[in-house]
Amino acid sequence: MNYQELYNQSIQNPAKFWTEQANEIDWYTKPQQILSADETGYPLWYKDGNLNACYLAIDKHINDGFGDQIAIIYDSPVTQTVKKYTYNEVKSEVARLAGGLLSLGLKKGNTAIIYMPMIPQATFAMLACARIGVTHSVVFGGFAPHELAIRIDDCKPRIIITASSGIEIDRLIAYKPLVDEAIALATHKPKKVVILNRKLGARIPFKKYDVDYDALVYGSEEAECVPVETTHPLYVLYTSGTTGKPKGIVRDTGGYAVALKFSMEKIYGVKPGEVFWAASDVGWVVGHSFIVYGPLINRNTTIVFEGKPIRTPDASTFWRVIAEHKVSVMFTAPTAIRAIKKEDPNGEFIKKYDLSSLRTQFLAGERCDVATLEWYREHIPVPAIDHWWQTESGWPMICNMMGVEYLPIKPGSSGKAVSGYNIKILGEEGQELGPNEEGYVVIKLPLPPGTLLDIWNDNERFQAGYLNKYPGYYFSGDGGYIDEDNYIFITGRVDDVINVAGHRLSTAEMEEIVASHHAVAECAVIGINDELKGQIPLALVVSKHGETIEHFQLQYEIVQLVREQIGAVASLRDVVIVERLPKTRSGKILRKLLRSIADGENFQIPSTIDDEAIIDEVKGVLEIAKIGSFK
Repeated sequence: MNYQELYNQSIQNPAKFWTEQANEIDWYTKPQQILSADETGYPLWYKDGNLNACYLAIDKHINDGFGDQIAIIYDSPVTQTVKKYTYNEVKSEVARLAGGLLSLGLKKGNTAIIYMPMIPQATFAMLACARIGVTHSVVFGGFAPHELAIRIDDCKPRIIITASSGIEIDRLIAYKPLVDEAIALATHKPKKVVILNRKLGARIPFKKYDVDYDALVYGSEEAECVPVETTHPLYVLYTSGTTGKPKGIVRDTGGYAVALKFSMEKIYGVKPGEVFWAASDVGWVVGHSFIVYGPLINRNTTIVFEGKPIRTPDASTFWRVIAEHKVSVMFTAPTAIRAIKKEDPNGEFIKKYDLSSLRTQFLAGERCDVATLEWYREHIPVPAIDHWWQTESGWPMICNMMGVEYLPIKPGSSGKAVSGYNIKILGEEGQELGPNEEGYVVIKLPLPPGTLLDIWNDNERFQAGYLNKYPGYYFSGDGGYIDEDNYIFITGRVDDVINVAGHRLSTAEMEEIVASHHAVAECAVIGINDELKGQIPLALVVSKHGETIEHFQLQYEIVQLVREQIGAVASLRDVVIVERLPKTRSGKILRKLLRSIADGENFQIPSTIDDEAIIDEVKGVLEIAKIGSFK
């Protein structure tokens, strides 16, 4: 069956289509109500089914005779450690941790926060919670105590599971003092803190609520899987960049399991038994879906990587991991490839490794510029597939579905709509727009299985943020257009469209042009306030390692490129070279923050930022260049 036939089936008869996909996983009670609705009218999938995500990820494969297959490879260049766990070994670790959590009073319906670095025990903790019906909320390790505290108050965990420390390249981050401070700040007080001592030298202040992870695990009996309802919350994941009241995306268990099994096979084209590597973190949705649950449900070997694409020890790290562990399919953020490209523009490190196992490279997390895609294809002869999705969706919405049919790639497009997603482009008044007309990206309800169930304890915010703008549709918050061949182009968040003298222009389109310059490693184009034109664009660029082009020459060439491809209406005049761009820890460039800095507005440094020192660097460069409010 080709892509179009499969997609048409999913849209024309979604209940029949997702009934067939539900047959691909094991249920304790197979659902009969395939598509129904909750009390607000929001669509629900498989409402009357019963299953367990941990069983699907571990026990099923052992029962099928694959207990000795490697399930998890822990690769930590920052500690110079590689350790492999079979499915049998993972079950032993997970089941005994689950038994220990039960002994501490956790039970089905409770919540637990997991605040850990990228180590195997983070995945064990997630699976242990799923095993006994406890809803987990993974908080990115190293978040500031204030941010952890507001998540504690929102999801009210009975237990926090943490580690003594994380490592940021060459810097040790002691987690326990951060957890203690967060608990002191929070109104809700967890009963226990389970702490894994990594014995790396971090300070571990003792509190009465502390429980040693190793003692708990090795002193406990194995717990069996607890059947849960399809709509039982598997996890709550707070969206990145949240300030003030957090927005906890709620994921169900049954629909998610079906969607992930479908994703691994039909989107990523991964066969059971192969090695799949998502170079992300369990603190983000990619980690939940495609480091832990997706690969393990599909019986793949997954890699837990504790490191960075550069400086651990250098820009060869990704290629070393692929070669050493025979990775078949990889997933990373475009910003990681840009970082490698900046350090190794000619791909010299790539030549040192045998990458013959690699079949496909997927990119997501931020729009991938054409220059990065072209650099990758030049140096690594495998398809580099950009695709688009969100924390809210939990799995891809737009992609070249490599497990179904490889379609021609169009530069700048993430591909076509994935099966189950009826994507439309609407105008300001809700009218459906035609080919190549830019508007709001929406998805007609029902969303397919595995997408967000609600916002934790805040259905009103869920309705207002996603459903009320265009009744009958999910509002993605992104702009874009669909061309005459049904390829979808995401132009960025709707607030990334700027108004220059009455002309609405996409900063994403300008970024594509700026990034195409041979000296540019990565860039961000933002709109800043201008008394005459309302807004004008500003380009901040990071030059490639070893480039010696003069600033004024680079500025002139970039301005000419934009003028040639968009026209004088773009009004791009200011191009500023910076050493680096402020990003979240998941690799997203903080464009809104950059706008606030350039316009001289008050701003709050988000907890998700990778390094706060970048803010002062950018402010200093803009002040020297007399940009925006500094003029």
